[in-house]
Amino acid sequence: MNTLQHAWQRARRRRALITLLLGLPWALAATVLALRLAGFDVACVVGTVSLLACAAFATARARQLHRQWLQRQLDGSGASEDSADLLFADAATLNPLQQRQRAHVLATLERAMPELRPRWPRGALALCWIAGLAIVALAVGWPRSSPVSAPARTAAPGGTAAAGPLHLQSTRLRIDAPAYTGQATLTQNALDAKVAADSRLSWSLRFDRAPDKAWLQFHDGRRLPLSEHEGQWQAQDVARTPVLYRVVSEPALAETRLHRLDVVADRAPSVRVLEPAASLVLGTPGQRQWALRFEASDDYGVAAQATLSITTTQGSGENITFVKRSVTLAGSGEATARRFAHTLDLAALGAQPGNDVIAQLEVRDNHAPTPQTGRSSSVILRLPSAEVALGAELEGRIKKTLPAYFRSQRQIIIDAEALIRQRRSLTTEDFVKRSDAIGVDQRILRLRYGQFLGEESEGAPKPPPTSDLPTSDTPAVDDDDHDHDHGADAGAHDAHGHDHGGKPANADTPPVFGSATDVLSEYGHTHDHAEAATLLDPQTRATLKAALDQMWSAEGELRQGRPEQALPFAYRALGFIKQVQQAERIYLARVGPELPPIDEGRRLGGDRAGLASRELPLAARTPPDPAIVGAWQRLGDDNGAPDLDAVAAWQQRNAAYLPDALDLAAAIEQLRIEPGCGGCRQRLRAQLWRALQRPLPQAMRRSAVDAMGQRYLDALEAQP
Repeated sequence: MNTLQHAWQRARRRRALITLLLGLPWALAATVLALRLAGFDVACVVGTVSLLACAAFATARARQLHRQWLQRQLDGSGASEDSADLLFADAATLNPLQQRQRAHVLATLERAMPELRPRWPRGALALCWIAGLAIVALAVGWPRSSPVSAPARTAAPGGTAAAGPLHLQSTRLRIDAPAYTGQATLTQNALDAKVAADSRLSWSLRFDRAPDKAWLQFHDGRRLPLSEHEGQWQAQDVARTPVLYRVVSEPALAETRLHRLDVVADRAPSVRVLEPAASLVLGTPGQRQWALRFEASDDYGVAAQATLSITTTQGSGENITFVKRSVTLAGSGEATARRFAHTLDLAALGAQPGNDVIAQLEVRDNHAPTPQTGRSSSVILRLPSAEVALGAELEGRIKKTLPAYFRSQRQIIIDAEALIRQRRSLTTEDFVKRSDAIGVDQRILRLRYGQFLGEESEGAPKPPPTSDLPTSDTPAVDDDDHDHDHGADAGAHDAHGHDHGGKPANADTPPVFGSATDVLSEYGHTHDHAEAATLLDPQTRATLKAALDQMWSAEGELRQGRPEQALPFAYRALGFIKQVQQAERIYLARVGPELPPIDEGRRLGGDRAGLASRELPLAARTPPDPAIVGAWQRLGDDNGAPDLDAVAAWQQRNAAYLPDALDLAAAIEQLRIEPGCGGCRQRLRAQLWRALQRPLPQAMRRSAVDAMGQRYLDALEAQP
């Protein structure tokens, strides 16, 4: 069966090849005729369509050799014994006799496969190729209109008029960008283009008949002659500035329009600092390295190597010295966006505490012949001096000391959970008493937190009177609430560090360095709401207030002997406390403004030495050119005829300051070509309005004073 399939496919390929060989000479002839009669563009279209038609016709002809054709060929050759239909039937549906016949036919075909491929039509192929080549030869060898007839046309004006204006049959513009851009050569049919600076441009134009001469006319007055070579009128130039141009010939073209050539200048590379994020970085004490990362980008490509300039300042005051170094770095990544990284060794640079290290990266692009450079912004590493490091260390101690208050809530939770586990081994009275004791600890902790929000303690410590002390005659009162309140007040007293007007309870105990309570008791007054407000920022104070609310609920449940109900509130309070611990700023030092001292000797003395007038001089602005203003006004009048040559000269002188000089030049040239075009007049008028400078606003004069106002002014002057 495989042998039969291969023979069938060879037959179909032979039919497709024969069809292609029969159609190719006619496609070639049609393409050459279109090239000779209509130009290159039309010839490309005709050739493409002809080839596609030949391929489609060959495919259709090959598909005509279908299964029924194959059965007819096999039955006609006698190799299948008129049983070719059994070869393509499903073997499961055949009876034993049919299956045996099918196997016999297949064995016969395997031994001797008949020739299925069609014969080569040698006569038809020869005839088609001879006819096609003859048409090609006639099209190529047919004589062109000779330039020798030009003098005859000049001598006979009537013949020139009869021939009519010229027409452009095809246009081609080749753009060879500079090598440093890495752009491939571009060939296009349109004469408008946007090219890189210093690109080489090659024009190739074909007219319907040979003109006497032709050239490219630019809007700045420059001419570029076109030379004829094998029917093509060619010219070359280098793009340096944006221009407008049109094709001009003698005889004149039937249609003349402006073409725009934009030139894109190569931009200098730009450098962005990736690390560090800020231009001024404050170093840390003992810092030894400084990591730098930059990214350089360019429209065509950045050089693989860059220079890192490093400046180290040493000294202070007026005795500052500068040490400059440079390091060559190798970039990574794409050519248009390279990244440069380097880590500075501060010890190798000789940087000491109090010095500054300044870094700046300089890169180059691939512009030829002179590369363009780009520099990054300077980044500064300021190493702290010994005095600054000492102050930072002291502030860090304060930050680390104050959060030490916020470490007892977890212990309360641990005690409550332990009490719950011991419930079965305790009596009800002992269980409630221990739960109440934990509630007292929760109350003391809540009062300690409250001082940071400016809250007063719930009770001031007082020396117990002798009448209330238990003696041998007076038994002690077993009052849990009284005892617990007293313990709470004692805890609050310890937290505040002083009472209202009395001697502090811990006056005889020397302060401990680093203890938050001793720092606040010795140098602060936490009962003052203004002072307490400076300890925490508003967001942290709100979080701490939420923690106090949860502590209050936990305390209530614990005091009533229900630690299970108190645990959810205690856990939420612990969560808020963790947020307070992670606050960015705990201690905010209030520092007043450092104003310069007032020189009392100059106050009210009338000495104006060194004081200058604050009046700024007004710079005169150049008024608009009257000729351009007049041209704009005449364009608004339907009968006005502006001087286009003067407007064009003004446009060339001020091209660097105009919003779009080429649009204005195009409007001028379009009106020059079509003087009666109303739309062209309005377009040029709009372009001139955009180009004119706006007049400066004038200050409005004050209106003259009336009789009542004059009497008021006279009364003011008459006052002693």
